[in-house]
This record gives sequence, C-alpha cells and structure tokens, in this order.
Amino acid sequence: MNPLQETIQTASARIMEYLAEHKTASSWKLKINIRLSSSVLYMALGALYAQGKITLEADELNYNVSLAQSEPQPAAPAQQQQAA
Repeated sequence: MNPLQETIQTASARIMEYLAEHKTASSWKLKINIRLSSSVLYMALGALYAQGKITLEADELNYNVSLAQSEPQPAAPAQQQQAA
C-alpha cells in the first residue's frame, strides 16, 4: 500500500469513528475536528460513499455526512423456494 492509500484509509477510519459517536456531521466539521486537508477529506469521503458506509447530502458549499442505514438482506433464493 502506498503512503497516499494509507493516509486515505486512516482518514476513513477516523471519519467512521467520529460518525459512530456523533451520528452526523458537516464535511467542514469533519475537516476541522479530525484535522484533515480538503483533498484527503474528500478522497476519504468518496471511498466511504463508494463502499456504501456513509450518505452524503449537499448543503451549499459543504456536505452533510451520516452513517448509511443498513438495510435487511433479502432471503437467499434457496430459502425463498423452501418457503413457497
């Protein structure tokens, strides 16, 4: 893993820890409280969003960030056939 990947991974973990405690935050609040550069912040947010771990909502110049709601998994096809 190269240094940039490690930086993004570390920032992502810190963002998830912050959101686990505070539930939601603006991108600006994350940047200030976690002390991230804008580029690392947005790369980490992009990675977390792509993984489905967070939701993003545009709010003028910032984004409102929150943990993604976990949805129940659908039953496997074999289980659906047995139920029928």
